[in-house]
Amino acid sequence: MSQYTGLAGAGGDAPLCDLRSDTVTRPDAGMLRAMAAAELGDDVFGEDPSVNRLEAALAERLGKAAGLFLPTGTMSNFTAMLAHCQRGEEVICGRGYHVNAYEAAGASVLGGIALCPLPVRADGALDPAEIRAAVKEDDPHLPISRLLSLENTHNGLAVPLADMAAAAEAGRAAGLSVHLDGARFFNAITALGCSETDLAGLADTVSVCLSKGLGTPAGSVLVGPADLIAKARRWRKMLGGGMRQAGVLAAAGLYALEHNAGRLAEDHARAADLAGVLRGLGAGDVSQATNMVFFTPGDGRNDDLRMHLAAEGLVIGGGSSGAIRMVLHKNVDDAALAQMVQGLRRFYG
Repeated sequence: MSQYTGLAGAGGDAPLCDLRSDTVTRPDAGMLRAMAAAELGDDVFGEDPSVNRLEAALAERLGKAAGLFLPTGTMSNFTAMLAHCQRGEEVICGRGYHVNAYEAAGASVLGGIALCPLPVRADGALDPAEIRAAVKEDDPHLPISRLLSLENTHNGLAVPLADMAAAAEAGRAAGLSVHLDGARFFNAITALGCSETDLAGLADTVSVCLSKGLGTPAGSVLVGPADLIAKARRWRKMLGGGMRQAGVLAAAGLYALEHNAGRLAEDHARAADLAGVLRGLGAGDVSQATNMVFFTPGDGRNDDLRMHLAAEGLVIGGGSSGAIRMVLHKNVDDAALAQMVQGLRRFYG
């Protein structure tokens, strides 16, 4: 069973509170109205006005020349790596970063790109010395180091700008381009208190997911220089990611940028509240960063806890052992969180 598999509540109704991920959000009434009213065209022909507006808006906000709307964050990262690298070239990244650990090694399997994973520090950053040491010599026995792929947030941690800059500078000094997997980009800048361009300016290309903290049904946007985005657009077509009247989804993204990006501090605050409750219960190890709480039950009763909560319409992920990740998002208001807290207290009471 996947660690993300939920246990349905009684009667199969929508759960009272679902903390498996911020990908479980559903569009609210305002977002649905925006989607229904979206101007549409054929995006593969470049004629969907809603998609064009979304790409231009996010590129401008992040200080980049161009943007590309894609169905998923995995495809966004993949097309970025394909645009930067040729077959036989190498991406240096973090061992636990999403591009290495959770995208099915697509860069290597489908793209012929080598991945060189480095240890990730406790703060989510890569060590500049490790980056420099990983860059390969000009030797036909070795792949050509071409790209450094960074990540922010990482496991909920907002990596400090100074650490991001040091890693990027180490890569550039060695002749590498820099990509940022910013799946939760807006969570990162909210926690860091920096501008969008402060973080995005450290990388050549940035992938931003719309269906996580921002709460849309689907989609990511890749931004960067016009020439690289043009290459990525061609790769998107080859990978089957060119959608037709995609403005229905792009309208959700535009709505999220206007209405949801600025409220992420609420999710972070609720995550801190939940972490405080778990610490107060004394039931195991607890850590929290941005909108994520990691809880490792001290008694190892992960499955019992999941089943107890599921019976009350409360859903958490996590496997049969180890840490349980709980992710706060826009569909978890104070009332829903109170239900989850009550369920936890009944289990540990």
